[in-house]
Amino acid sequence: MRVMGIDPGLTRCGVGVVEGRPGAPGTMIAVDVVRTDPEAGLADRLLALDDGLRALLDEHQPEAVAVERVFSQHNVASVIGTAQASGIALLAAARLGLPTATYTPSEVKNAVCGNGTADKRQVTTMVTRILRLKEAPKPADAADALAIAVCHLWRGGVKARIAQAAASQAAAVAAAKERNR
Repeated sequence: MRVMGIDPGLTRCGVGVVEGRPGAPGTMIAVDVVRTDPEAGLADRLLALDDGLRALLDEHQPEAVAVERVFSQHNVASVIGTAQASGIALLAAARLGLPTATYTPSEVKNAVCGNGTADKRQVTTMVTRILRLKEAPKPADAADALAIAVCHLWRGGVKARIAQAAASQAAAVAAAKERNR
């Protein structure tokens, strides 16, 4: 499975593409940061972010997109910008019909570090080890995007299989009831 992880941000939006399967180390396909001009108007920045993400989606052809879920911060302006960037990322994936998932920072940290309160340095170290990289991805937005992709690769694939099994079981029960009528 190929997953694009996105660490949303209005000025810097981290993007990481990982390929692999649940429970196994993945392979980094790409890592990038889409940047927008902080001096530009909001609409132009959102358009630039959309253009950048769409180009990366077209280039890397992921099978799923995982986005860090917006969480409450002390800086309301930062939360709003992050939420807007998150919406653009989800929209870009939905436009292509790709399945999407969102994960809180704690879920991502727990998936890659085994500790939901890990710091940025620990996340970067673990991403470097998990993906067997020669050097740590930079900047932090890029490392976070790879961590989000790994989180979905490991957790999202399992969630999808569980949901598929539950749907198959429900269909079998419905078919058995129909036969017994």
